[in-house]
Amino acid sequence: MSLPTLHDLHRPLGSTGLLVSPLGLGTVKLGRDQGVKYPNGFQIPDDDAARMLLKQARELGINLIDTAPAYGRSEERLGPLLRGERKDWVIVSKVGEEFVDGQSTHDFSAAHTRMSVERSLQRLETDFIDLVLVHSDGNDLAILNDSEVYATLAALKAEGKIRGFGFSGKTVDGGLKALEQGDCAMVTYNLNEQNEKAVIDYAAAHGKAILVKKALASGHVCLSPGVDPVRASFELLFAQPGVASAIVGTINPLHLAHNVATVAQVLRGH
Repeated sequence: MSLPTLHDLHRPLGSTGLLVSPLGLGTVKLGRDQGVKYPNGFQIPDDDAARMLLKQARELGINLIDTAPAYGRSEERLGPLLRGERKDWVIVSKVGEEFVDGQSTHDFSAAHTRMSVERSLQRLETDFIDLVLVHSDGNDLAILNDSEVYATLAALKAEGKIRGFGFSGKTVDGGLKALEQGDCAMVTYNLNEQNEKAVIDYAAAHGKAILVKKALASGHVCLSPGVDPVRASFELLFAQPGVASAIVGTINPLHLAHNVATVAQVLRGH
């Protein structure tokens, strides 16, 4: 019996015109292993292992890949790894957060935003990035109201360097404000944390896109015996009409296959 895949379950990313798999591959673990909140330690995979993981993801019907300058070497590794396959992937990256020598810093200025996108284009070896999100430091409204980051992303979209833009924030107010002018919000939504549901509801009502981070609570979910936490997490998520896709950052091929099979079952109602 062949494994379930997501090839026929791609869905619109809001009104961007992009179609994405309901599960996206997060790539923080391809680029950095410092200052990450996971229950177990891990080793950054070498190029062969990373290439195999990307090939497996593609064969399972995943076309959405999520990276960021703050993910250490993730972008610069993905460039060569995705050579010749650009058309197969919808690439999401970020602006606003830098990670150097184990430390995060934030810069939401126009100059830094433009530099960051140009650098991502070079690292990813591409002429355009499908979606660029602002990597919030938690002061969501201040970033949106007082910095030039959104106006700069809108200009980069008009120039064709990015297809869409949005916000990866930490507050309901920030998410709602971000969706007024942007294409997408990335929110935390899982069995432990559901306080950003209002942002998902707004997106559903206004044709905007939602990507979910920490869908599996970064691997921390604990439920009563006999309940599959992965299945319960995806049932919760995909019951929300606003959700386009969940970004899950696994580097374990078995976990990846299990996640895909579970999402396929949940979306097909099995």
